[in-house]
Amino acid sequence: MITALIPLHHQPLADRHEFQAETRQLLDIVTHSIYTDKEVFVRELISNASDALEKFRHHQAVGATLLTPEVEPKIVITTDVAANTLTIEDTGVGMTKEELVANLGTIARSGSKAFLEQLKTEAPTETTAAATGIIGKFGVGFYSAFMVADKVEVYSASALGDGSGHVCSGTFEVRAVADAGRGSKIVMHMKEACKDYAKPDRVESIIKKYSNFVAFPILLNGTEVNVVQALWTKDARDVSDDQYTDFYKFIANAYDDPLYRLHFKADAPLELKTLFFIGSSHTEKFGYARLEPGVSLYSRKVLIERHSPDILPDWMRFVRGVVDSEDLPLSLSREKMQDSRLLAKMKDVLTRR
Repeated sequence: MITALIPLHHQPLADRHEFQAETRQLLDIVTHSIYTDKEVFVRELISNASDALEKFRHHQAVGATLLTPEVEPKIVITTDVAANTLTIEDTGVGMTKEELVANLGTIARSGSKAFLEQLKTEAPTETTAAATGIIGKFGVGFYSAFMVADKVEVYSASALGDGSGHVCSGTFEVRAVADAGRGSKIVMHMKEACKDYAKPDRVESIIKKYSNFVAFPILLNGTEVNVVQALWTKDARDVSDDQYTDFYKFIANAYDDPLYRLHFKADAPLELKTLFFIGSSHTEKFGYARLEPGVSLYSRKVLIERHSPDILPDWMRFVRGVVDSEDLPLSLSREKMQDSRLLAKMKDVLTRR
């Protein structure tokens, strides 16, 4: 059940709301059957935070009256080993009382998808950047937190409101709070078996794996983590040789310099942004183990599949790099492409280049 948001001075009272057409069994399916790896909850919540920041940026661009517009757009992550908690906070658009109840009380209700639908009805001015920056669309990412947490608290205050803050605490209990800043904050109390996710080193490795190229700063315990830029989204004329070399060493975990690089965009069979490298050396020629595929699949700068075997043929396993598309037909977990025929066509286009 979900308890409605209530004013502070009426805090002992509570309105209660049932899930809209969903059951506890459906929540269990979402949190335990959709995702193959628990660590992706970090990716999902960072993507939600990024979407909230994109929405705030859109409202700012069209001249809306906003709460604390001077606050820097950022994602702040805090680990607390002693308390066994992980907190993910953003300074994005936030949620009103009604939005918090609706978005968290209905599984598979996507606020981002609704926002994109709204953009379609508006004048095209200033909407393109917001539309291309939005990551989520299925409305299940938040619930991935319950794979690892016994209790989840969501603090939120809408940038379009009066600054009133609310918190959803417990599994689905909600009350009002006085000190929620603009945006949203998710506090996860980890299950005993998932205590590693309250450790900074573990969380940092997940951020760098999945969300390193998110468009907004990600601060982990006060230190910015995502300092490497997504060079494949830039014009090749704006990228220096040193930047390419540093990027290659980062994504390939390599120490050598790249011998060749290929940076291009394609429009068929779908829009692709691609950056490939061939290293100056590889381990197979020294008799070591066979190389694994070295190209990773991204969508809107978020990792979908690392070192995918489906992007290039096996004989091109020496190639390192990334392929990104904003309109990939993804599975619900955002871990695989759904259209095998489209994937085969994409593979053919990339191989021919």
